[in-house]
Amino acid sequence: MKKRLMNNIGLKVLAFFMAVMSWFIVVNIDDPVTTQTYYSIPVSVINEDVLTKANQTYRIVDDTQTVSVTVSAKRSVLDKIKNDDISAIADMKELTLNTQIPIKIVINGFEGDYKEAYSAPRNLLVKLEEYETKKFPIVPTTTGTVRDGHALGEIKAVPERISIMGPESIIEKISRVEAEVSVSGLSADTLVQSQLVLYDGENNVIDQSLLANNLGGEGVAVSVQVLNVKNVPLVFDESEIQTAEGYSLTDVTYEPREIQVYAKKDILDKTNKIEIPAEALRTSELTKKTEKVVDITEYLPEDLKLADENAGSIVVTISVEKDGTKSYDISLGSIAVNDLNDGLKLEYETADVVEIQIRGPQDILETYDPKENVSINLAEFKEAGKYTVPVKVKVPEGCALEKQVSVNIILVEK
Repeated sequence: MKKRLMNNIGLKVLAFFMAVMSWFIVVNIDDPVTTQTYYSIPVSVINEDVLTKANQTYRIVDDTQTVSVTVSAKRSVLDKIKNDDISAIADMKELTLNTQIPIKIVINGFEGDYKEAYSAPRNLLVKLEEYETKKFPIVPTTTGTVRDGHALGEIKAVPERISIMGPESIIEKISRVEAEVSVSGLSADTLVQSQLVLYDGENNVIDQSLLANNLGGEGVAVSVQVLNVKNVPLVFDESEIQTAEGYSLTDVTYEPREIQVYAKKDILDKTNKIEIPAEALRTSELTKKTEKVVDITEYLPEDLKLADENAGSIVVTISVEKDGTKSYDISLGSIAVNDLNDGLKLEYETADVVEIQIRGPQDILETYDPKENVSINLAEFKEAGKYTVPVKVKVPEGCALEKQVSVNIILVEK
């Protein structure tokens, strides 16, 4: 019996087919066909020259430039497929109704391993437009600061203009074209590569994916000029300051006494001072101390520039004394304070100095030091508030105070 079973060809064939069927059943249970969706797959457009020949272009609408792709395949295949393997292709030759292009899905490296693949949406939606070319100036901009001891000079885009081509609706939105570079740490003239940024009238950045330009492979750069910086003293011509009869010019002071300028090194090496002509201080009939604000920028040599463009205003103080008198500037901290109420604290309304004028013999006035001889008495001020208080000045024998001076004070509770 056993021998008959072993030699039965029909049973052997039947057993083989049953084994094969069992294998297919097991495989389909362990590795079933299912679906998986892959998101944010970019759509590539091919054969765009179809529109270019007709002087047309397109722009994608309704956010259809990326799609989700659903793939039907065995689980073992789906586990191997990655987003980068999937291509979504829209062929411009298949454009229908001038608005939509069917999207074809190709899974690279898995041809024949999947049953079906389709996108959502199924079509790329486009709007056809006339192709426009327009020229724009390139505006160079910088970020950061150059190395200490240097200043930023002229900056210029290379090239200075650009032709931009693309859909008419996008071209018309372009308000300005910028090329931005960082100048941090630069100490010499440099050509810095840059990227173009396009802005609309509301300062929003414009997407350039549908635009082209004539920059070629060289792109755009910004030529940055870096200049040297130097501190240079100011020299004022005082020859046209005139006092009234009976008065004399005693001093001319100004702050700052030097300014920081920048220029090319050879020019700075020859610049040792900035001379301000007499017309800047032209005055007449002066009888008291006078302040003038002089804008020196108009007197700078053509090749020099201020390192700080806001530093061009110089405050000049012209001191005048009556003949037979002498003026003294007293800082508020030098004024002795007498009889301040214990519950109050003293503040001065301004930080200005107090000017006093004393008349008397010149030899006495030259040696007189007022710092130990000025005071205010606050005995009568018992409450917080603002007050004008006379300054008591002790003058040398044989001299007199030209006019009474006072200070504005604020008393606050401790």
